[in-house]
Amino acid sequence: MTLSAGQVTALRNLSLKKAGKTVDWIKIADARALTDLGLAERSQEGWDITPEGEAALATLDAQPEPPAEP
Repeated sequence: MTLSAGQVTALRNLSLKKAGKTVDWIKIADARALTDLGLAERSQEGWDITPEGEAALATLDAQPEPPAEP
């Protein structure tokens, strides 16, 4: 599964939110895409990361950073 940079940022923010941290705004389009993929779910407080989202984030964080684009 390939996520856009915005989706990865949103997933990280949702993880931080779950940990009780204050996070920046999450773009609705990114959150909806994560929901469609089963990595997030809608709640009364906005969006929440799912166990599948946490697993995907752990996989992403274990991979080396791709080279920066010119």
